[in-house]
Amino acid sequence: MQRTRQDAIEGLLPDERERLILARLQAQGRVLAAELAAELQTSEHTVRRHLRDLAGAGHCKRVYGGAILISPAGVAASVRMREGIDRKARLARVAASIVRPKQIIFLDAGSTNVAIAEALPDNADLTVITNSPQACMCMQERPGFDVILIGGRVGQRTAGATGATALLQIQQIRADLCFLGACALDPTEGISAFDAEEAELKRAIVKASGQVAIASTSEKLMTAAPYVVAPASAVDILIVEADLPAARLASLQAAVDTVMVAA
Repeated sequence: MQRTRQDAIEGLLPDERERLILARLQAQGRVLAAELAAELQTSEHTVRRHLRDLAGAGHCKRVYGGAILISPAGVAASVRMREGIDRKARLARVAASIVRPKQIIFLDAGSTNVAIAEALPDNADLTVITNSPQACMCMQERPGFDVILIGGRVGQRTAGATGATALLQIQQIRADLCFLGACALDPTEGISAFDAEEAELKRAIVKASGQVAIASTSEKLMTAAPYVVAPASAVDILIVEADLPAARLASLQAAVDTVMVAA
């Protein structure tokens, strides 16, 4: 006798059910306990227990009514710099297209933002302020750049200056545009980071900038990190990859003023 899908769901072992929930999280970025309980024909209490276990294992963050994926961006910067180079270059080219001559730009630390530093146009009379030594090196000998490097403690994970010194310097700046490094971005949970000092610095960058832009690879979207930076509505321009699923793209378009797709 052929086994129906309902039979298969009813016969799931707890470990199998948890793996299915994790697969759904990885595919959608966010799950609701009530919907999972109905689909898996189990109680919301059971689903919440699975979500609690997955959160304890570092796979997701519990949020009201369900859970959201944890961003994969919490690894060392040296690792991220070697990953997705072509993908980040495509994002960077679109990011560079929104820059106008004579602007004052804040370029936050991050591997995608280093790619943006490389893609910024020469001879555009740009003032670029950055807390990323690597981004600084990309521009310092090119024509048309006045580069200001923010000082402070440079951590292995961020590869950018943080701490009181960096924060004080940023608070004294007014930029036309910033490219904010986002560890995670979700329409409901907003922009978030993995480190408290890093989050504080990013909040200062947002406050000091006339426009806020983020260029992000797909795996950081619809995810969360422990420290809140700003709501998604604080982002004026979001640049995403062309492979972003349509449902996720629509959610982001509802939360952000302008979403640009890097073809």
